[in-house]
Amino acid sequence: MTVSRVAGVGKSLLQAVSTVLVGKEARVGLLLCALFARRHVLLEDAPGTGKTTLVKSLARAIGGSFARMQFTPDLLPTDVTGFNAYDPRSGEFRFREGPVFSQFLLVDEINRASPKTQAALLECMEERQVSVDGVTYVLPDPFLVLATQNPVEYEGTFPLPEAQLDRFGVRVALGYPDRDEEVALLDRFLAADPLAEVSPVCTIDDVVAAQQECRGIHVDISVKQYAVDICAATRRHAEVTLGASPRATLALTALAQAHAALDGRDYVLPDDIKTLAPWCLSHRIVLAPAARWREQTAEAIITGVLRGVPVPTLPAAGRHP
Repeated sequence: MTVSRVAGVGKSLLQAVSTVLVGKEARVGLLLCALFARRHVLLEDAPGTGKTTLVKSLARAIGGSFARMQFTPDLLPTDVTGFNAYDPRSGEFRFREGPVFSQFLLVDEINRASPKTQAALLECMEERQVSVDGVTYVLPDPFLVLATQNPVEYEGTFPLPEAQLDRFGVRVALGYPDRDEEVALLDRFLAADPLAEVSPVCTIDDVVAAQQECRGIHVDISVKQYAVDICAATRRHAEVTLGASPRATLALTALAQAHAALDGRDYVLPDDIKTLAPWCLSHRIVLAPAARWREQTAEAIITGVLRGVPVPTLPAAGRHP
């Protein structure tokens, strides 16, 4: 697949999802970056803003397998991964796959499940496999976890540990629509269900090929250093107790490759890194207590870091020889 074809697939998916959601093109673009970069997504917003609808419409536009789980305090790890069940007819134990064996897994309110159940996703998200009773099962390709959580309601929740947050490529908030967008939303959903009318505009093979093409997008050494310098600056920041990890640097660069491909370029610009950094890094850093007391935000910290790190100038418009 060529870079122009990747951009074409991305445009088709964006148009398909936009027939359901109103005014969320930029957020859908972030999801496409995550999809093509093989990174998971944390959707953090108030209830009723379209998080579930966004995931469903994307899965339908691709035609991939889709599963949805409601995380609750009584959910067990085996409810996620699957388990070995005794088959009386054969006299053997057979593995029954859990919902995680789907290409698009929507996890509703991930922070309502116990830490033990949350941990069942760690191996799935990082290694794209499940280990049960000493046997390893490979997950489908592509595999994308899209988890939601309510940032306002904390009663009865278990905050996600840093190890889990670090496995999400981007954190996205859809936000409320403006007046005109909400009126258009009423017009669209009162007459019919636009989600039911979404049909596949590409195949799973197209997505896998696009992911492979994105991994080959050229990243100049100066751009790599720029990404490293941004993440290193968060580790030295006086108001941060835990900065961005090397996994974050890798995710940021991979997302930038996908961002460039979706823009029709075969090379990454520093602006790709700069655009994606707030979405990729803000959920990965832990603020110092003094910063939290002053109601400082992680987003503001990342914005300040970006202002302080020099932006490189690429020779020959950043094209590789």
